[in-house]
Amino acid sequence: MISPRPSLAKRAFDVAASASALLVLSPVLLLAALAIRLESSGPVFYASWRVGAGYRRFRLFKFRTMYPDADQRLKDLAHLNQYAAEADAPEASGEGCAACAALEEGATCSPVLVGDGGEVICEAEHRRRQNAGPAFFKLQDDPRITRVGRFLRNTSIDELPQLVNILLGDMSLVGNRPLPLYEAEQLTADGDGARWMAPAGLTGLWQVTQRGTGEVSPEERIALDNTYAESHGLGFDLRLIAKTVPALFQSENV
Repeated sequence: MISPRPSLAKRAFDVAASASALLVLSPVLLLAALAIRLESSGPVFYASWRVGAGYRRFRLFKFRTMYPDADQRLKDLAHLNQYAAEADAPEASGEGCAACAALEEGATCSPVLVGDGGEVICEAEHRRRQNAGPAFFKLQDDPRITRVGRFLRNTSIDELPQLVNILLGDMSLVGNRPLPLYEAEQLTADGDGARWMAPAGLTGLWQVTQRGTGEVSPEERIALDNTYAESHGLGFDLRLIAKTVPALFQSENV
């Protein structure tokens, strides 16, 4: 049976590994904090509400990599969302989703819904009409990121404060990424919900397998998260950890 609770062995490993990492990496943490403070005003750390295992909310800690008004500028940059560009692609044709366009006349792809005018439409067309946004948000060359912040992100140093989250039991070293509330609320359907039955993690399956490729889609992310939920355990985690370090040196910010 899939459970969002980590095994005792996995939890013991998480505590030992995160405590040791915090001790060994303390000089790096101090230098990063100093660089952030020298470049821009505002707090050194950034804490935001995230959703993790079992759809439980918690405060996730990171080094601040953006200017202090980054959250306020998010709506103004929504049109630059890489995932939104993918979601809007079917709209450009004016014929609903790509699957509908490939079917015989009079047929629609499944599942089907009834539109406001009584016509039969597919789910993709329904989402387009409702202006439903993509489940994930990501900007390329995000103008909200500081120079120091970009370096911290490219090296994944900005993620290191999450070792405290691991010590507190909010996360595991390996798991599905905890999502912001606005992304999590869009992943509660039956086909997406399996991801919440795995511990939240600092690194995970899709980050390791897709980092640097630039080809990960929302559907691929969900599929990889669901795969991890079905397979998670200490042995699988150790194999993913072995692949994490090489992945850190690839340029894609995941």
